[in-house]
Amino acid sequence: MSDTLHIQHEVASHGHSGEPHVHHHKETFISKYIFSMDHKMIAKQFLVTGIIWAIIGGLFSVLFRLQLGFPDQNFPILETIFGRWAEGGKIKPEFYYALTTMHGTVLIFFVLTAGLSGTFANLLIPLQLGARDMASPFMNMLSYWFFFAGSIVMISSLFTQTGPAAGGWTVYPPLSALSQASQGSKSGMDLWIIAMTLFVASQLLGGLNYISTILNMRTRGMSMTRMPLTIWALLFTAILGVLSFPVLLSGLVLLMFDRHLGTSFYLSDIYIAGQALPNEGGSAILYQHLFWFLGHPEVYIIILPTMGLVSEILAINARKPIFGYMAMIASLMAICVLAFLVWAHHMFVTGMNPFLGSVFVLLTLLIAIPSAIKVFNWITTIWRGNLRFTPAMLFAIGFVSIFISGGLTGIWLGNSTIDIHLHDTMFVIAHFHIVMGVSAFFGMFAGIYHWYPKMFGRFMNNTLGYIHFWVTLVSAYLIFWPMHYQGLAGMPRRYLDKSSWASFSQFHGLDAMISVVTIIAFAVQLMFVFNYFYSMYKGRRVRSQNPWSATTLEWTTPIHPGHGNWEGEIPEVHRWAYDYGKDGRDFIPQTEPIGENESLDVDHQSQMK
Repeated sequence: MSDTLHIQHEVASHGHSGEPHVHHHKETFISKYIFSMDHKMIAKQFLVTGIIWAIIGGLFSVLFRLQLGFPDQNFPILETIFGRWAEGGKIKPEFYYALTTMHGTVLIFFVLTAGLSGTFANLLIPLQLGARDMASPFMNMLSYWFFFAGSIVMISSLFTQTGPAAGGWTVYPPLSALSQASQGSKSGMDLWIIAMTLFVASQLLGGLNYISTILNMRTRGMSMTRMPLTIWALLFTAILGVLSFPVLLSGLVLLMFDRHLGTSFYLSDIYIAGQALPNEGGSAILYQHLFWFLGHPEVYIIILPTMGLVSEILAINARKPIFGYMAMIASLMAICVLAFLVWAHHMFVTGMNPFLGSVFVLLTLLIAIPSAIKVFNWITTIWRGNLRFTPAMLFAIGFVSIFISGGLTGIWLGNSTIDIHLHDTMFVIAHFHIVMGVSAFFGMFAGIYHWYPKMFGRFMNNTLGYIHFWVTLVSAYLIFWPMHYQGLAGMPRRYLDKSSWASFSQFHGLDAMISVVTIIAFAVQLMFVFNYFYSMYKGRRVRSQNPWSATTLEWTTPIHPGHGNWEGEIPEVHRWAYDYGKDGRDFIPQTEPIGENESLDVDHQSQMK
């Protein structure tokens, strides 16, 4: 504990001259790699756990796409993997529902929430703000271990006698509230709820830590308006999480009560096999309100960090200041506020009063405005820039492309009259996979390629990075674009076999094509995973502190920073984070004092007064 207290003392006194030099106690393997309190190691733990989960969640989608694409064929590999759940090489319908449930839960919460925010908030917040570590390194460690415990519980549900939770990633009651309703509503559902409870605890510990670090621990000269956009995005993400995750937790606690204590929060007037249940007075719609009050901010909890990462990477690799810095912050803030006001657009078909529906339509369409501001600013940032096409830059540009095309279909679904036709069809699957799944993964990949040298002191292989980008980009559009047409034709989601419907027979070839491309896309992600782990040991070594010629503070640390980040004093900040291509210079670090005759950017002038 003494080492922790010493580091926290360092953190409290950072920025002052006479600052004590960080001294390192001898660390054991366990204290360095397992119960580490160093934010950089915790970031790597989140990332590696997220990668493992991404492989599992992605594999589920490949396996059920086999069945969707080729409904008449048997695949012995399915029986090998799933045993009695896929006898004869065909997935059973009830197990298919469990697979889609686990696929959604794992990728949304365990990869794109914990894996993404946990990695980049931990890595970048202290490094870019000039802090020795997080406000509470101990809480930070706990946040990872709660996430890890939740992961273990969620994985264990795959091995129960009755199978994992089956009810969609939203686990709506009454299906999820009655253990006798289906196999997937038995012990697997209890484990799902326990795992999600541990996950929420992890997110709250992390989020409070991120907020307090950003507000209290910036180095001298680092005013809020000199922070990189990555930090702004992570701040708003943490605020969203701290305000919305407890609502999901309360909904899940009530669901547990209904399952085991005989309460009726979500149950009323239900018959099973002709027998009336005693539950009265509950409302299944109440659960939808509680779930989506988290569920919609969750979309932005996933996408906001990637918006910050992409803003940073585009500016660095276009060698230009980010366009409209203050507008970017304002749009992040607008998204943060509006995210809490649109949850019921997921509930247009629940019998909602049409007038209330129209209010949510208006608010939903309003949230497109800050998103459009960001897209405009990103395009203007790279316009006539001196572009460097690193793998990170390609993924950042790909993010903008996919975010635009995925966001456009949101205008359709945000309109209640159109949504009534498209609700629960493949159109919804296509929309949110593109805008939330694929684009968030693109932002995450951009961040990994870009900050990999900071994490490991080596570069990832560029050739593999380029292959990874192009195959993933083409695959993403080939997989999800055709699904819009299936949805417009009325094809429902979450059905294992649609071959008996004459009206959908025209889509057999399309489904087969989507399944083949899914396998190719999954294979190229495995190539990325190989590149990630191989480069740790065999990648090209980083020779300079600042390989990308960036302005921000993380590139002023040693190539392999110890716990404490800077040796000696923490640098002082004199300017904003985007002085590129200015006064005849390629870039000017944040630590360089402002000269007497130096011209100031418009965004910069407002903050220097």
